[in-house]
Amino acid sequence: MLPVQITIRDLPASDAIETHIRKRTEKLNKFYDRISSCRVVIESQQKHKHQGKLYNVRIDITVPGKELAVTRKCDQDVYVAIRDAFDALERQLEEHSHKRHGRVKTHDETLHGRIARLIANEGYGFIEGADGNEYYFSITNVSYPSFDQLQIGDAVEFTGQVFNDGYQAHHVTKGKNER
Repeated sequence: MLPVQITIRDLPASDAIETHIRKRTEKLNKFYDRISSCRVVIESQQKHKHQGKLYNVRIDITVPGKELAVTRKCDQDVYVAIRDAFDALERQLEEHSHKRHGRVKTHDETLHGRIARLIANEGYGFIEGADGNEYYFSITNVSYPSFDQLQIGDAVEFTGQVFNDGYQAHHVTKGKNER
């Protein structure tokens, strides 16, 4: 079971609040089972007399190689403040987990080149990339304009991918200066 340290400041201690926090912590531990410690601090702050009390929740957890924290989730309802803080921490844990497992979304780099050859009757061609590589593309890889409207020498933008023994262009579009 995950060790949890709960500190409640400026409001009466409550078994119901502590039980609620422990349930949320257990859920967090099931969501990400490598949490080694968890500290939760709840405090009441008097902002404006007309507004009533606001509750702040701070959660600090330790996972291998990193400490994650959520602070200052204010609300007039202590349970809403606890919920919001734990929800924010779950998002941080999910992001941390994705980074650890290399599942970070990346965007393909846009490359530039010129149409070097077209074999129009067979629906494919080749782009000479600014990087010096030659990229194969087919009618299905052309985004704008249509394949029929491309000509040898047209400047194009595309994303490249290693394919078999060479390179393939995807999302081929005519260069902005030639539209």
